Amino acid sequence: MAFNHLPAGVHDALGPLSVTPVTHSVLMAKNHRSDRSSTDTPTSPSPGTVLDRLASGPSRASRITHTEHVPPRAGRHAVWPDRIRSEVVAAVQAAGIEHPWAHQALVAEHALDGDSVVVATGTASGKSLAYLVPVLSGLLDGTEAPNGRGATALYLAPTKALAADQCRAVKEFSQSLGNAVRPAVYDGDTPVEEREWIRQYANYVLTNPDMLHRGILPSHPRWSSFLRALKYVVIDECHTYRGVFGSHVAQVLRRLRRLCARYGADPVFLLASATAAEPSVAAGRLTGVRVTEVADDASPRGELVFALWEPPLTELHGEKGAPVRRTATAETADLLTDLVVQGIRSVAFVRSRRGAELISVIAQERLAAVTSAADAAGDRSLARRVAAYRGGYLPEERRALERALHSGELLGLAATTALELGVDVSGLDAVLIAGYPGTRASLWQQAGRAGRSGQGALAVLVARDDPLDTFLVHHPEALFDQPVESTVLDPDNPYVLAPHLCAAAAELPLTEEDLGLFGPACEELLPQLEAAKLLRRRAKAWHWTRRERAADLTDIRGQGGRPVQVVETGTGRLLGTVDAGAAHASVHEGAVHLHQGRTYLVRKLDLEDSVALVEQADPPYSTVARDTTAISVLETDTEIPWGDGRLCYGSVEVTNQVVSFLRRRVITGEVLGETKLDLPPSTLRTRAVWWTVTEDQLDAARIAPEILGGALHAAEHASIGMLPLFATCDRWDIGGVSVPLHPDTLLPTVFVYDGHPGGAGFAERAFHTAREWLTATRQAIASCECDAGCPSCVQSPKCGNGNEPLHKRGAVRLLAELLKGAPPASR
Repeated sequence: MAFNHLPAGVHDALGPLSVTPVTHSVLMAKNHRSDRSSTDTPTSPSPGTVLDRLASGPSRASRITHTEHVPPRAGRHAVWPDRIRSEVVAAVQAAGIEHPWAHQALVAEHALDGDSVVVATGTASGKSLAYLVPVLSGLLDGTEAPNGRGATALYLAPTKALAADQCRAVKEFSQSLGNAVRPAVYDGDTPVEEREWIRQYANYVLTNPDMLHRGILPSHPRWSSFLRALKYVVIDECHTYRGVFGSHVAQVLRRLRRLCARYGADPVFLLASATAAEPSVAAGRLTGVRVTEVADDASPRGELVFALWEPPLTELHGEKGAPVRRTATAETADLLTDLVVQGIRSVAFVRSRRGAELISVIAQERLAAVTSAADAAGDRSLARRVAAYRGGYLPEERRALERALHSGELLGLAATTALELGVDVSGLDAVLIAGYPGTRASLWQQAGRAGRSGQGALAVLVARDDPLDTFLVHHPEALFDQPVESTVLDPDNPYVLAPHLCAAAAELPLTEEDLGLFGPACEELLPQLEAAKLLRRRAKAWHWTRRERAADLTDIRGQGGRPVQVVETGTGRLLGTVDAGAAHASVHEGAVHLHQGRTYLVRKLDLEDSVALVEQADPPYSTVARDTTAISVLETDTEIPWGDGRLCYGSVEVTNQVVSFLRRRVITGEVLGETKLDLPPSTLRTRAVWWTVTEDQLDAARIAPEILGGALHAAEHASIGMLPLFATCDRWDIGGVSVPLHPDTLLPTVFVYDGHPGGAGFAERAFHTAREWLTATRQAIASCECDAGCPSCVQSPKCGNGNEPLHKRGAVRLLAELLKGAPPASR
């Protein structure tokens, strides 16, 4: 049996959200005037009181395994730099901000000095206001410039929804500034008739890296007046630009800087990030410029009560007679229902689209039952104040939900990452996290979304029934006593750099003077691109040779494939879309598909036309796809002996196939049956590093056959976790497979592969640093204080086998024996 460890992309990741009825909190932490109106939102119950109410039901109190109390923090005020335009200060004060927090004023000071700066403070700390004030002041200064257009600014968000939300807030905030500030969203949803006006007249353009890559930079002559006057580039939520996606964005920004320089501009970069390790280092790697760090959060913070919650065991039994724990989905839906009944503004973060829809549906049904039992004066509208928000919704549906959030019409929400970076509005009272999101940084970012006007907030992590979550709720020190992770990206990755060199050459012929901007790997790559006849050198410059657009060579998000359209059979109505990579697992024939609170059954998945036909239904179950993963060696580029074993690097093909689906009762998770599927396998041709061990090595390491699978699996997990220290990658960009007897090697084998077509360079770096990498892996496992393995050593948040089996001590002995035969240097 192969134990597979898939790279990210199949499931929605999880992240932060905030909700408020106060429009301007999109831009700032609320430094209210002392004469606060009595019509303001009343003080909410303390988070401890809210938690006590949640725990008051039968057996509820025993489900709380730990409660962490984060004390409140007082705010520290400052004054805006005197170089900020008086009109902007007046607009800030009119919005209820008498004085900025100290970190906001410091960011503005750096921006005015021409220093690129990253503000990395907590959620709802006013990061948006910190960069917006100097930007608006600069735009007002630019209206006095003789060039007619005046100064311009570019805002980049990771999602279209966030850019649209920020634009709406900027328009409202800058009303008193008249026509001097002309914000506009330029993305794939922008009508064609508006685009020319934006290019010619807008001075604050809000877009995303994808549109900058494919739309703005290749058409830079049409944007020449905007780029010539570009003074500031704002990069919001910059911590999301990690791994291969972040590396692509880093090169897009270098192309932007190159074109700006050709037009005579040298913009200042203003970045906003969630709390992260070494934010200035990550921001500098992203932009390619020196970035000053502002990380001392001066905003006030109410008390945060953070509870770890473990759902109870049920009387049901699952596979092999194991007791079934109540699902995190059902438990979170109950908690969300209780919070809404209390009038507590809440969001439930969910790992998958299906989970978000399920929680929304369950909560709506229970709220409807509660209100229907009330008297005529009761609030029968509570069920309508709960909704789901996820990727795949149509633009008009997303906008309607966003408006409902702004207005306060919605009281409870179940959301995936589509809303994490879709709408940045503050003011939740409680956050529910249905399953550990994978990193401590994400966990704290989500928890930090609760808390408005300095009031207390409640966060609850609801454990899923898997070893990782179970460990965390019983070992709170793994969450609360460890630092957050660093943001990792590598703009010098040649697999990322090559297509951007082509795109840059298509925008303007690439000269030797440009090479320093793109990094030292250019010297090796350019001859390869010439040999492939993608670039041609004439005189002192390289030119793009093809008719097609060079920017279309790469998808910077690496999603690949045409999205599958979900269509209702009876009406022909388009309900939404599903990413191509997730279609086999989510809209296969027989799958339960949830959309806007309605349940549909998939009747047919047409892969040729990328259409899933569905019809409305009400089955008493949900569906979960089951898949298998195999890996085959296509070509071994390099192979070196490690004692009796071998260390190899080359090309592999990873085959993943959805083979069946389970029907599970929604509330209990009880398996009702399994149905086979006949879907074609999905293949990924990529690059991998792998190592083998022999029978003699297994005997020397005391690895018996019954623990071999667990030892290999544990070593695979830990090596993936350690690779970012050596390959400058993100663990979510790589995958792994461990096999007790692989058909190509005929030996026990562990593979670690790049989770991107054609490879991303990570496995190659792993091969060249294998001795150091695997030595650090063995040390990390051996030094961990746990007995049988935990998230700090061998458990993984994205394991395709639920972290089973794992054998920690076997992995330590196996790696120690392997390393005995390692050569002094693996280069």
